[in-house]
Amino acid sequence: MPHTSEYLLIGAFAAAATFVLTYPVKYLATRLGWVVEPDARRVHTVTTPDVGGIAMFGGFLVAILASRLFSAFNSLYGTSEMVGVVVAAAVIFLVGLLDDVREISAPAKVAGTVAAGLVLVWYGVTMYYFRFPLVDVFLLANDWVPLITIVWLLGMSQAINLIDGLDGLAAGVVAIAASAFFLYSRELEAANFLAEPNIGPLVCIIAVGICLGFLPHNFNPARIFMGDGGALLLGLLMATATTVVGGRSSQDQKFFGQSYFFFAPLFIPLLILGVPIFDTLFAIVRRASRRQGMATADKGHLHHRLMNLGHGQRRSVLILWLWTALLSAFVLYPVYTNSGASLAVIGILALGLGLFTVLHPEARRTRARHSTMSISRIDGSVVVVEPREPDSGEAAS
Repeated sequence: MPHTSEYLLIGAFAAAATFVLTYPVKYLATRLGWVVEPDARRVHTVTTPDVGGIAMFGGFLVAILASRLFSAFNSLYGTSEMVGVVVAAAVIFLVGLLDDVREISAPAKVAGTVAAGLVLVWYGVTMYYFRFPLVDVFLLANDWVPLITIVWLLGMSQAINLIDGLDGLAAGVVAIAASAFFLYSRELEAANFLAEPNIGPLVCIIAVGICLGFLPHNFNPARIFMGDGGALLLGLLMATATTVVGGRSSQDQKFFGQSYFFFAPLFIPLLILGVPIFDTLFAIVRRASRRQGMATADKGHLHHRLMNLGHGQRRSVLILWLWTALLSAFVLYPVYTNSGASLAVIGILALGLGLFTVLHPEARRTRARHSTMSISRIDGSVVVVEPREPDSGEAAS
């Protein structure tokens, strides 16, 4: 089993390569016109390249090549699984890049994602077990394996894609989630709950690296966006990691004598990726209630709602990063402490963060200011806002 320091070094290779490659990608995108213009549904105000996924995929490949130079990772390449991850990553990245450059239809993107899922199945990157809380652990029949793998990939990639709406949001959320899942998978390895070799920790640390390398270019004000190519790539990496870790840990889950690990392989992906998964479910309900297709863009995501509360882009992103970190801490705390009693501390922190989100003085002032203003006229592209006169009822009160 590779040492943690060796994993971290591979993550550093991914981060450095992604950071450096982003510079020529920005130049290339500007020259070729691979940019997005500001419009009514976007929050950015300047023309920005949107093919940062090219640099992220380059960082992924550099990290894979670097890992081949370490003898500690030889066992991971003794099977076809890592080859399957690379091929599937290339397929889903190219689908996303094509959408960034030429904008393909939603069914075409789904078909491309399914193709990537089939690649994973072909190379054996699948889960063995599926757990229903308080019911039982089920060994998946061979007929169900392809369907579960593809559905899991579709859900994870769509979740990451949906939160890629503010500068640095998706990259930061995935970096936190993948870091936490890396720590969790390492603990399962140390406790011999994962059959060796397992590619999950390596995939996680590469995801962390490419996110950290891309984040300096993508945090507000962003100089480049990851685009669908980058978002779908991250979705595939997280789907792969959760599949080979959560779906392969042994059935005898009595780590530290806690029933927690009986449920952990199912709950870990949901809790650590709670922010994007919740946003995905909320988007499905919202669009279904409006009789809109899933590909219909709107400004109803969590990050847009935070901005409507009066938070700027940076604070909205930081709040969602903190929520993801809290969810990750909630999952990891029993792993390292052998106790769940102090989880109340995390609950209190979550409550405090929720109150800050809604009741922050600046947010309250902004909402109050908006409630007393109305748009009086639109002169070209300039919106003139004037104080709203109270009606007779307000004046009387």
